[in-house]
Amino acid sequence: MTDTPTQAPQQDTGASNAKIVYILYLVSLIVGLTGIVGVVMAYMYKGEATAWVQDHYRWQIRTFWIGLLYSCIGLALTFIGIGFIILLATAIWFIIRCVKGYQCLEKRQPLPNSGSWLF
Repeated sequence: MTDTPTQAPQQDTGASNAKIVYILYLVSLIVGLTGIVGVVMAYMYKGEATAWVQDHYRWQIRTFWIGLLYSCIGLALTFIGIGFIILLATAIWFIIRCVKGYQCLEKRQPLPNSGSWLF
């Protein structure tokens, strides 16, 4: 009898790295610097991932830069009072995008509209 060695199922490293980026983004709401680590990871792993995971990396990169833009606008407008509302809306928007992306990633699906500025 010959036993054929069983191989462990290969894990899609692109998907696991994308999952880490989503977690780093959510932690960045408290720590701050982890968002920068997350966007660097997204840029690094985007090219070697499968097509549906590349969609998630695109979503993550856009989430970072659009969130940074909204945050800068909110910070600039805090002096007239409206900035706090913009910062709160940006944080809510950021959380929704991360959760939506994470849910699609867990289902192993691409995002429906990864080029969107909204959700």
